[in-house]
Amino acid sequence: MKKDNQSSVSEFLLLGLPMWTEKQGIYYTLFLAMYLTTVLGNLLIMLLVRLDSRLHTPMYFFLSHLAFTDISFSSVTAPKMLMNMQTQSQSISYAGCISQLYFFLFWGDLDSFLLTSMAYDRYVAICHPLHYTTIMSQNLCFLLVIVSWLLSCASALLHTLLLTHLSFRGDNALPHFFCDLSALLKLSSSDTTVNELVIFTVGVVVITLPLICILVSYGHIGATILKVPLTKGICKALSTCGSHLSVVSLYYGAIIGLYFFPSSDNSNDKDVIVAVLYTLLTPMLNPFIYSLRNRDMKGALGHLLNKGLFSPC
Repeated sequence: MKKDNQSSVSEFLLLGLPMWTEKQGIYYTLFLAMYLTTVLGNLLIMLLVRLDSRLHTPMYFFLSHLAFTDISFSSVTAPKMLMNMQTQSQSISYAGCISQLYFFLFWGDLDSFLLTSMAYDRYVAICHPLHYTTIMSQNLCFLLVIVSWLLSCASALLHTLLLTHLSFRGDNALPHFFCDLSALLKLSSSDTTVNELVIFTVGVVVITLPLICILVSYGHIGATILKVPLTKGICKALSTCGSHLSVVSLYYGAIIGLYFFPSSDNSNDKDVIVAVLYTLLTPMLNPFIYSLRNRDMKGALGHLLNKGLFSPC
């Protein structure tokens, strides 16, 4: 194998999912359906927000960005996994693995920051309804999204650059269906102390702090509900909180299960299965959560269908 940077391997072998070979066709069909549902469902959200003027609000501005992020997040891992299952090929080039890792971290971190921005939007809408339009201005919404992109880019780039300085000699088999950072660190023959320290430090910024902000926001929302009589505007704002909390629970629940309670070195199956939930199931469920539990989205969908069905040819 040719030498590449600090590494002596030119490719990695993705061992894939822990499943029986005779049932691989069933799993392939299932994961393909999940991926297509993710793409089409989130594209529908983006289309509805774009076309329906009633959804031109900060909450749905963030939701459309979240939908785009979910499509991109799933597209980093799912197509390669499906192609490997179809062709029975397990290889991914060193450069391809590094690129996949970067975009996986980037879109995953961006998800976290967007969910935090949405929680802040709900906090302002319920706790400061009279000042909502002033506080959640278009400039602030754009600023929150731009900062989210910059922080996510910096975090992913830092992890990726540090990884390129590690050596990979001998075994190049990754017990995963994509280039996961923790799996790559276990495979490296170099000292990974700095990498692990950065993972902890950056993890506090991109995962722990956003989660704390979300919890604090909903703590204030809960206190406001108990103290202030519910007006029509607050009730409408509350209708989107259930959807947002469901998505937050799915997202952070999977992260906590995957990274805070990892499996032992000898048993990686649980990590891989949880990663499937994190990368495929959660982005797929988001459109259903926001369409089935949100009156605004259901109204916009009904309006679009009626317009399409009954409009003159």
